[in-house]
Amino acid sequence: MPYTLRPDQGFDVDVEKTEYLSGHVDTGDRWVLNFGPQHPATHTTLRLVLELDGERVARCTPHIGYLHSGFEKLGEHLDYNQYVTIVSRMDYLSPIHNDITWHGAVEKLFGIDITPRCKVLRTIMNELARIQNHLLCVGAAGLDLGAFTAFLYGFNPREKIYDIVDYISGQRFHPDWTRVGGLMRDLPDEEVFKRMVKSFIHDDLPQAVRDVEKLVNRNRIFIERTKGIGVLSKEDAIAWSMTGPIARASGVKRDLRKDEPYLCYKDNWDGQGAEAVKFQVPICEDGDVYARFLVRLEEIKQSAKIVEQLIDRIPGGPVDAFADSKVVKPSKADVYGSIEGLIQHFELIMTNRGWTPPVAEVYGANEGPNGEQGFYIVSDGGPRPWRVKTRPACFINYQIMAKLTEGHMLADVVAVLGSINVVAAELDR
Repeated sequence: MPYTLRPDQGFDVDVEKTEYLSGHVDTGDRWVLNFGPQHPATHTTLRLVLELDGERVARCTPHIGYLHSGFEKLGEHLDYNQYVTIVSRMDYLSPIHNDITWHGAVEKLFGIDITPRCKVLRTIMNELARIQNHLLCVGAAGLDLGAFTAFLYGFNPREKIYDIVDYISGQRFHPDWTRVGGLMRDLPDEEVFKRMVKSFIHDDLPQAVRDVEKLVNRNRIFIERTKGIGVLSKEDAIAWSMTGPIARASGVKRDLRKDEPYLCYKDNWDGQGAEAVKFQVPICEDGDVYARFLVRLEEIKQSAKIVEQLIDRIPGGPVDAFADSKVVKPSKADVYGSIEGLIQHFELIMTNRGWTPPVAEVYGANEGPNGEQGFYIVSDGGPRPWRVKTRPACFINYQIMAKLTEGHMLADVVAVLGSINVVAAELDR
């Protein structure tokens, strides 16, 4: 069940924004400031056009970025495995999460039930991706406000996650790890993988979280710069379609892992009565920058608990659902050792004849670090999607930027933007 975080109430909330919006008389003397796309505090290539009345933001016009990658259109020209190289470049703070989301939607289209071993490995890496994303966000929350040490505390442990990703996929940054019905390959050595994950969960991560909490959770400067800033009410969070930590920091009790469970988040995930992983969904009621920081910090701890429940329960057996479907790429052993595997590999790789999805449309979603990330796929029965549409969390969340900043001081824009944790590649259209 969700539970409520209780942020420290020892400091007064700044009420100047309310006074400004309700009683300020506009002098008409305004000037325009371009914030980004090269400003280091924007974190990425996005731009805010700020109309200032003194040091107050009278109007904020967000621009969604300048990458122009055409992610969705590329889905029409690549098959269901090739497109994973594109999706991992959307939320590049935790790329492996994108891989899991995409192929979860594809498998829903094909009607493939992946193996228990694959479910556990995907769930573990999904939670490590959440930790990977949140560590950067909470560290940058301190960096944006002048606490450089907090950034180092959050950034250094992320290197251990990159080492794990590199070990299982051969690439640190864009793993392109999943495949239809399974993974690009099984673990090189399961015991080595377990040691790496346990070392991170038991040693590196707890110390990093403690250091960040001690440094900023009751730091007067940090709290006065974040409490009462960028407040989003529960009603507004629902009306603006917010999800993830932003919604939960405003009291919205929604998490796809609980409400629409999948992988190891649901009971009987192995077909033999296994219970779903146990974790709590942190909820805060304040809806400000500080609340969003606290929710992400608590989600790191909950993700670590999920990984701990699964790391010693990795089932044996195949990692690919080869026996269940003819659209799954066979293992090298099957390719080299059986005529059926060789034929299936040839049809999938050389001729595309193996791709026989139904003529249908489907939406599959995953609870990502920044909220609900989903893919809407329209299939015409061919080897590649007829149309792909993505629901990226950052694109939806970024729409409230103007609402949260107008009336605040210019210096507060950095704090609000960091709490939304925008990733520009998810804004691309």
